[in-house]
Amino acid sequence: MAESLNSLAALRRHIASLEQLPARQGCARIATGHDPLDHALGGGLARGRVHELFGSLEDEGAAAGLTLVFGRLAAKEAPLFWLRTGAAARAGGAAYGPGLAALGIDPAQLFVGVMADETMLLRAAVDALRCTALGAVVVELRGRAPLLDLTASRRLALAAEASGVPALMLRIGAEPGPSAADTRWRVAAAPSVPLPGNAPGMSAFDLHLLRQRAGRDGVSWRLVWDNGRGKFDEMGDRRDERHDHGQGDGASGAGAPLSGAVVSVPADRPAAHRAA
Repeated sequence: MAESLNSLAALRRHIASLEQLPARQGCARIATGHDPLDHALGGGLARGRVHELFGSLEDEGAAAGLTLVFGRLAAKEAPLFWLRTGAAARAGGAAYGPGLAALGIDPAQLFVGVMADETMLLRAAVDALRCTALGAVVVELRGRAPLLDLTASRRLALAAEASGVPALMLRIGAEPGPSAADTRWRVAAAPSVPLPGNAPGMSAFDLHLLRQRAGRDGVSWRLVWDNGRGKFDEMGDRRDERHDHGQGDGASGAGAPLSGAVVSVPADRPAAHRAA
């Protein structure tokens, strides 16, 4: 991974250096390669918008992995920023380089900003989203995160809209609340199909669309990430599940946990909080 930035001043200096790069070019939508999912989204995730992805503590590896894959699809060759607090870094652990590579993420393109607290984190997120040279910004928040209220969410949405850079809000151990997010998801690990020779299968995720502005929601998919093709398997199961907006547990994985590569957690974490 590229250098870790642990202060707002250092982050702003680094963003200033990135602004000398050509602005990222791309269409208004981020296609995932999974036709039913992209069709439900009108072509893919919208750029320049806020997208929230919720994962339980037990599924934080899967939630982080899927969020970073979405960021990778958005960024292409541009830098990907991951902003988190020091407390989140200690609780969730550092990203594992070979695991990132297995998801198709070049560790050299991933910059990690570790902020002292959530106040600094949200300020840094707005600054980062204003930089048109970035491909995507991942903002990790754990627990209730009371500072991420509707006003703070709107600031992020305005910054993303102005630059065209998507904000991927990684919410671990949290429940949905009022926000300006364009889409809202619940992510869980799903059992993957073993490869020949009983080798570990490709990374699999259960994804439930909790909310979509001006679009259909209450739909679930099982996504299989094909790193070789750089897209999600189009053969994933599609399941309709009706839920109230922002309510319910969404789709959760059944059977064995995710066996593919995900972001690592410390070895001394309790077994219940670790993903394979």
